[in-house]
Amino acid sequence: MDRVKTQTAPFRWKLWWMAARPKTLWASIAPVMMGTAMAYADGHFHPPAALAALMGALLIQMGTNLANDYYDYLKGADQEKRLGPLRVTQAGLIAPVAMKRAFIFTFSLAFLVGVYLIWRGGWPILIVGLLSILFGILYTGGPFPLGYNGLGDIFVLIFFGPVAVAGTYYVQALALRPEVPIAGLAPGLLSTALLTVNNLRDIDTDRLAGKRTLAVRFGKHFAQWEYVFCILVAAFVPIYLAMKLHTHYFSILALAILIPAFSEIKTIFSFSDPAVLNHTLVRTGKMVFIYSLLFSIGWILPG
Repeated sequence: MDRVKTQTAPFRWKLWWMAARPKTLWASIAPVMMGTAMAYADGHFHPPAALAALMGALLIQMGTNLANDYYDYLKGADQEKRLGPLRVTQAGLIAPVAMKRAFIFTFSLAFLVGVYLIWRGGWPILIVGLLSILFGILYTGGPFPLGYNGLGDIFVLIFFGPVAVAGTYYVQALALRPEVPIAGLAPGLLSTALLTVNNLRDIDTDRLAGKRTLAVRFGKHFAQWEYVFCILVAAFVPIYLAMKLHTHYFSILALAILIPAFSEIKTIFSFSDPAVLNHTLVRTGKMVFIYSLLFSIGWILPG
């Protein structure tokens, strides 16, 4: 704890930024971008609502990441042999009580931002916001943590996918088209692929810590094919929508992510040192952003 007390202010801010896991935040930006692009294409772009949705999504993910740092420390999941980025609570760089206050504060900020969205969108947004915060805490906290019982993938798929895209669209358009949550499956699947890389890397340490992710439950090969499945189905989504709607054909530009994905799939199936997957994790996060950017541009273009 002496290390915590003697840190300089700039270094301490770097620690908090590290705990927020900035390289994973593309998972929050991507669905908001897609929902906003779809609202814009329909003539419903509302800048204040779009900005509030982005801020709320980022704060909820950062709050979830901080809560994970705290609860994984309490449950002993962050061991010395862990291969992922440094967990600051486990390393003794930030006190557990400070981390707890930080995630509560971050979720509180998210709720304050959400007040405007609730005022604009009504009770559906209230329910979505409260559930997002609740499951962000229950991901690693509570008596039945989702991430410890193989349910993390479902949470990520739903809340970083259809819920986020549809919610972003709804607060701008104040209505919802069925193709919007369908489009949301893509960022949800890609964010699930991101989680899968994390779980594949940590499969051995998670097993020792009693963290029963899908990778631990069903094994390495399941996780490898889960990664492939998530990417391929996400790539198919704009093709399906273009064929169904007979428009927005340029959204198929999002298929370009298959080019970098091919290299990451090769790594997923051939790695011998799990630490290599840290690079795959970063590149998969970038793929989430690139996919959503290309989809959004293509959806707005006429054709």
